[in-house]
Amino acid sequence: MRYQRLSTGDQYRLIAVDDETAYDLTAVKPRLDSFGDLAAAADIADVGVDELASEIADEAPTVSPDSLPDGTLPVVPEEVWAAGVTYEISEEAREEESGMPEMYLHAYEADRPEIFFKATASRTVGPGEAVGIRADSTWDVPEPELGIVLYDGSIVGYTIGNDMSSRSIEGENPLYLPQAKMYERCCSIGPCVASADDVGDPHELTMSMSISRDGEVLYDDETSIGNMARSCEELVEHWRDHDVVPELGVLLTGTSLVPDDGFTLHPDDEVRIEIDEIGELSNPVIEV
Repeated sequence: MRYQRLSTGDQYRLIAVDDETAYDLTAVKPRLDSFGDLAAAADIADVGVDELASEIADEAPTVSPDSLPDGTLPVVPEEVWAAGVTYEISEEAREEESGMPEMYLHAYEADRPEIFFKATASRTVGPGEAVGIRADSTWDVPEPELGIVLYDGSIVGYTIGNDMSSRSIEGENPLYLPQAKMYERCCSIGPCVASADDVGDPHELTMSMSISRDGEVLYDDETSIGNMARSCEELVEHWRDHDVVPELGVLLTGTSLVPDDGFTLHPDDEVRIEIDEIGELSNPVIEV
């Protein structure tokens, strides 16, 4: 199943989509208004999220598919982390921008992956909300990524993430990575959470990204997540090792879609990211 969260004024509703039918789970269980609530309840009951959702859906009213594009942030993570240089092209791009290029090759080939803190919930936006580019940056790009959704350290689903990045700030000095990566509206997630059972092997999925400006498509390309040099399980293992992971968290897994070096985002650009079995995440761009 795929899970979306709809906003109705000051209330939220958790919607489960099975094939083309959308069920309002909150109508049956009013306290169940987020994917985190569902994951917690499934963990207590020792069942999968889809199994629990199916039981509730048997009694749930359906909602019109027309309302689904209006969904908000589908999962509100306590923390978002991200993995870097997990694809060869991203390693090459980081070398191009940096005055210390050899460090990225070492990270790509090393046993230990690069994993860094990306965002809090307050810095993360959902479908249709604006992502940010820093006013003090001259080279800004989106980074489309498969997001792993974890509950209590276990993989429960997948989403789409946009790891917004200032390549000029990071390229100036690798120690500036937190400023290049973590700032207001630096991350978007959505449009849904697709359950781990529904997705199957995430490395078989195709990911695409397009960037439009004034109605003109400036960038459009796709890739296979199978090109990732590390597995999702490996990245999760390194994130959990010797750390206390949040009860509900998202780990972004890196990108192999990188616009040409001469490209930088402008305010009012539109970034669209699509992954098979999950959907499309679209966000306009603003300066922050």
